[in-house]
Amino acid sequence: RPSPPKKDIHRKRQEKDLGELQSLIEAHFIQRKKEEEELIALENRRTERADQQRVRAEQEKKRQVRLAEEKEKREQEDVRKKHDDDAKKKKVLTNMSQQYGGQDKKGAKKQTEREKKRKILSDRRKPLNIDHLNEDKVKDRASELWHWLKNLEAEKFDLGEVLKKQKY
Repeated sequence: RPSPPKKDIHRKRQEKDLGELQSLIEAHFIQRKKEEEELIALENRRTERADQQRVRAEQEKKRQVRLAEEKEKREQEDVRKKHDDDAKKKKVLTNMSQQYGGQDKKGAKKQTEREKKRKILSDRRKPLNIDHLNEDKVKDRASELWHWLKNLEAEKFDLGEVLKKQKY
């Protein structure tokens, strides 16, 4: 049997161990509570950051849409201005042509140039009329057209050379 002082020492030691254990448990729970609070704060910051990023993305999307709309509006305005300018120019030209003889002289000259070209082409481009010809006459006609084409090519070449000389 332990003597009374030993019991007392043993009891004091148990009380001391119990006190240390309780303080360790209390410190553990305090630390755990702090960690949980930090974790909650971290989660809150994470959700706030996600919300901020979502808001920024929405704002950026709205800004892009607004920029696209402004660009479209500017392009439409440019097209409208160009159309208006063309209409004004046309009106001014019409007024000028009415004041100075009623007909644009360049247009008349161009028309006569076109008519000259058509006349020349119609003279050069004669119908073949080979339906009633026999084989020998068709061959003669083909030979005749070949010589004519050869002469045109030679004339074209000569005129090209003359033009080169005139340029220098």
